[in-house]
Amino acid sequence: MDPDDLVTSIPANLLDTKSLELGVRSYAGRVQLDGTGTAKNNLFYWFFESQTCSPHVPVADQQDLISATPLVIWLNGGPGASSLIGLFLENGPLTITEDTVGTVSLTTTSWNQEAHLLYWDQPLGAGYSHSDDPKHDEYVEDEAELGHMFWQALQKFFQLHPEYAKCPLYVCGESYAGKYVPAIALEIDKQNGRKAGQHIDLRGIAVGNGWITPELSLGLMIDYVYTTGFIGLGQREELLRDYAKVQAEIKEGSMVQATKDGNALVDKTLAYGGNFDIYDARGWKGLPWETLKAYLNTDPVRKALHVPLGLEWTCEDNSGPVADALVEDNMADASDKYGALIDRSDGGIKRYKVLLYTGNFDTACGFRSTEEILDRLMRDRDPEWHGAPRLIWQQPPGDPKGFVRQRGNLTQVSIPDSGHEVPAYQPETCREMLYNWLFERPFHGHDPQGPLA
Repeated sequence: MDPDDLVTSIPANLLDTKSLELGVRSYAGRVQLDGTGTAKNNLFYWFFESQTCSPHVPVADQQDLISATPLVIWLNGGPGASSLIGLFLENGPLTITEDTVGTVSLTTTSWNQEAHLLYWDQPLGAGYSHSDDPKHDEYVEDEAELGHMFWQALQKFFQLHPEYAKCPLYVCGESYAGKYVPAIALEIDKQNGRKAGQHIDLRGIAVGNGWITPELSLGLMIDYVYTTGFIGLGQREELLRDYAKVQAEIKEGSMVQATKDGNALVDKTLAYGGNFDIYDARGWKGLPWETLKAYLNTDPVRKALHVPLGLEWTCEDNSGPVADALVEDNMADASDKYGALIDRSDGGIKRYKVLLYTGNFDTACGFRSTEEILDRLMRDRDPEWHGAPRLIWQQPPGDPKGFVRQRGNLTQVSIPDSGHEVPAYQPETCREMLYNWLFERPFHGHDPQGPLA
């Protein structure tokens, strides 16, 4: 008997004139979590089995292969963004044309080529994730609350699909998920230690262009846009005065005001620069997703994905009720969570792998902020990180795919010719990076100078 959340096909366009067969085992729906009242909270997921497994062979006959295959969770940020943005526009098995037809097709660069892939709309209020009574959505207000709700949702998913419960798990995401991912990982680690619920075989985390230390990222944003010519000297000086005010508010613990003034600083910077794309300094428009929004708000799609007919799919980038609830979290520093994960060990062996990667044209939270965050984190943990070799990851006929630094359980990758959403701009390179990290395959290249001074 097929599971209630099985997805075999979806509408192949906005008009629902054709169906698209997915070609792998796929499950979608919402898990129910108890709320504070009579309404239930529901978090939406969409799962795609690895292409290394056959959808025509019963699970029981290939359970060893299924359990040995990594399970990668993907989370978009916002706050308020749906992870279906990642599914359709970045690293998933599906893509959609940005036109009146909205044709959906399979991609060749999906991360589920060699790994199971699980997308979640979270926290509550993002995407299809809402309570039974949307007027009473219980929006999370901090990362601890978010992490616990997500752990509960994972427990529900593994109850529905125990065949994936023993898979090595990797929690991945980008942007504001730079806060979500380590918080979720630490909650899983805590609950595993308490032996609560289903043990989750967490192996590591990966974050692209993470919003981790906002105070640092804001200051570096001003430097970046000045260096690239989007603002002049006088405007830079004015923005730095605004920035000093935000810094003082963070120091005082006035986090609501710091978030308000930090957002105003970003808006002013963009206005001075002609409203360039903050996520890709090379252009003026972000990733197009209006057609995707129209597609996901059709009832044939909702029916295929087992969500209530008429339920609105929502997606926000640092606005709306999800962001409003996280207003005190927005400007908080999350780098200590990465330090905690890097430090976790069993008998001297590091417990978790950590990957941080960046696209070099991101203005919001790009390479330099990640570089300096890691330098601060590793200064006392491993002083040799500062001078560790930085490999030029090559591709024929010799142009760099990226720049890689690896030491212990920490990997850092910078990918050129990419904006904020690295899998969208460099899909093949980004998938190869992920698989090199997951399966401990070498990044082929050379160290041009040897250890840095």
